[in-house]
Amino acid sequence: MTGPADGDATSEPNTQRSGRGVSRRRAITLAGVGVAGVAGVAGGAGALLAGGNEASATGSAAGSVPFLGEHQAGITTPAQDRLHFVAFDVVTKDRDRLVAMLQEWTAAAARMTAGKDAGVIGAVGGMPEAPPDDTGEALGLPPSQLTITVGFGTTLFRDAQGRDRFGIAARRPAALADLPHFAGDALKPELSGGDICVQACANDPQVAVHAIRNLARIGMGVVSVRWSQLGFGRTSSTSRDQATPRNLFGFKDGTANLKAEDAGLLRDQLWVQPGDGPDWMTGGSYLVTRKIRMLIETWDRSPLAEQEMIVGRTKGSGAPLGRRDEFDEPDFAAKGDDGEPLIADTAHVRLAHPDTNGGARLLRRGYNFVDGSDGLGRLDAGLFFIAYQRDPRRQFVPIQTRLARNDAMNEYLRHVSSGLFACPPGLRDAADWWGRTLFS
Repeated sequence: MTGPADGDATSEPNTQRSGRGVSRRRAITLAGVGVAGVAGVAGGAGALLAGGNEASATGSAAGSVPFLGEHQAGITTPAQDRLHFVAFDVVTKDRDRLVAMLQEWTAAAARMTAGKDAGVIGAVGGMPEAPPDDTGEALGLPPSQLTITVGFGTTLFRDAQGRDRFGIAARRPAALADLPHFAGDALKPELSGGDICVQACANDPQVAVHAIRNLARIGMGVVSVRWSQLGFGRTSSTSRDQATPRNLFGFKDGTANLKAEDAGLLRDQLWVQPGDGPDWMTGGSYLVTRKIRMLIETWDRSPLAEQEMIVGRTKGSGAPLGRRDEFDEPDFAAKGDDGEPLIADTAHVRLAHPDTNGGARLLRRGYNFVDGSDGLGRLDAGLFFIAYQRDPRRQFVPIQTRLARNDAMNEYLRHVSSGLFACPPGLRDAADWWGRTLFS
């Protein structure tokens, strides 16, 4: 545990990822500071990283994203190309240790999102006799638009026996209600849930992995990794400046996704508003994750026309069936020469559309994954679904209920992992830390 007691860590020239070291005297001093200096670290770093109301990426794909703001970065931030997502179990019963770790995480995240080592001493600047406070694999790499987003799971509030673990049970939002079982779910408990989640997104996979690895290192003895997931190739765009990507079925995905430019829709559909529940979540958002295995070998043997009928869009342009362009609104009343709907009642685009779900929408920022093969000659591949929303009870749950019961695509999908997390608002200033609004 490291952190300066007296200043702006980011102004320390010897802590950059250049690999230059600090003096032995400086290293000893910093190593002795401990958690007490964490808020100062976060503040110093944050002073250089403060953004506007919503974090936005700066410059090139190698640049940095503001760390401070009204909302956490990594939600409306233009989706980066790589993901490392992890869910932790909290293994301590000591509330003070948990709070101290969250403060340390905040300080380390502020530094790493600025392209610096996780700790003040750095990967190579400390005493030879002591472990470094950074693991070193990101030395020489730019920030790569790294964002780190944190959320709290239902089990952080009460354990399986219903006990209030850290004196916060009464502050659990009603919207953080356990997700129901959906038709066809094949969830693996060891890949689901978690007390705390961390989503690290970056345009360099090593930068994202470095972030998670160092947070896990810092949290040793307080948290342990429950499950994690690597992702590549974003499957949604979160800004109108981004082209719509394709998923592993080869179709454009997330055409109707909420975008950072949709201020009114973000207020109504994404951000928790005053009066929605406990004040500590105002400005935050609820995160649902689903690991969805795609049976791509079976899909690949399906005729193109059948694939397009299942999705409800053309594979080439992404236009709704019967329309010309990707962003044309689907005409669900249109019928073909046979008198049947051009977009089938069981088509994915119809069942997921806001018009079918009382106007409910999601901000999706999922990623493709390939976790090797399954031992039967098939790729273990699919979509790591990530969706943020104002209230899962009114958004994800009804949408997924309808999809799980009726979507023709279900023949090619298996939901194997599920998670629900409350992501608090962004960090307001130099002294703020993840979880302050919940634990204070």
